[in-house]
Amino acid sequence: MLYDQIAMNKRRTGYVMFGFGVLVLALGAALGYLFWNSWISGTVIAAVVAVVYMLIMISQSTNVVMSMNHAHEITDVSQAPQLWHLVEDMALVAQVPMPRVFIIDDPSPNAFATGNDPQHAAVAATTGILERLNREELEGVIGHEMSHVRNYDIRLQTIALALSAAISLLVNFASNWFWWGGGRRRDDDRDSGGNVIGIVISIFLVILAPLAASIAQMALSRNREYLADAASVELTRNPQGLINALRKIDDSEPMQAADPNSAALYISDPFKHQKKFAELFATHPPIADRIARLEKM
Repeated sequence: MLYDQIAMNKRRTGYVMFGFGVLVLALGAALGYLFWNSWISGTVIAAVVAVVYMLIMISQSTNVVMSMNHAHEITDVSQAPQLWHLVEDMALVAQVPMPRVFIIDDPSPNAFATGNDPQHAAVAATTGILERLNREELEGVIGHEMSHVRNYDIRLQTIALALSAAISLLVNFASNWFWWGGGRRRDDDRDSGGNVIGIVISIFLVILAPLAASIAQMALSRNREYLADAASVELTRNPQGLINALRKIDDSEPMQAADPNSAALYISDPFKHQKKFAELFATHPPIADRIARLEKM
């Protein structure tokens, strides 16, 4: 089961890279058509941006993600004894190397894992989760995150994060260009019906690209969370610890320091999108559903 899941996640990495890559190139083509009347130029620029982001994330994923979320590394057990020992214990049980340990100064309880593989993984926990959860509950959370490490979920989400960031950069570029009047250079070319259709399609792609990226991340994240919850119970032999932890995490305020592009990495939505329509595009399954599944174990 474990090795099948690892193999499946490796295959999914390829699917995610391909799907996000197509989206990035389509967005680049749209920008090129809108601003330079050349979809080829836009595609090349988008490809370069995507490759740069991928290389940065592959080589420096942990440092980049931790910096985005204002986390600082714990390098000695004396700095956070309980967190350090729990990460060490869960890594031993999961049979993965001890990951790097980080703390985020934020009163909201939350945690996440990141990295490219178990040999280059890291776990981050907020000050809020260390203060509000007891040892049993915190063990369930760390077991959840260690499951992400063991199952190679961290690599899958790191790649998705890199390409989502590239899409955000391109969309922000388009917004700023429009704001400063960059689109005016095409005014003389907008008389023909074909050009109008091309412009409409391009604008449509620019508007929908961030939503498409979010939906892709949502699809990846939801099943990952259910699997990691179950795997945490496998590691800790104590479903009640994670159940109580999820209840406390759910009954808390939104995070202040979380980066929006990293939201899917956290054990729970750091921004607490609680409106019903928002759940359709949430990166995490409802806490109530996760608890219900755990109670059946």
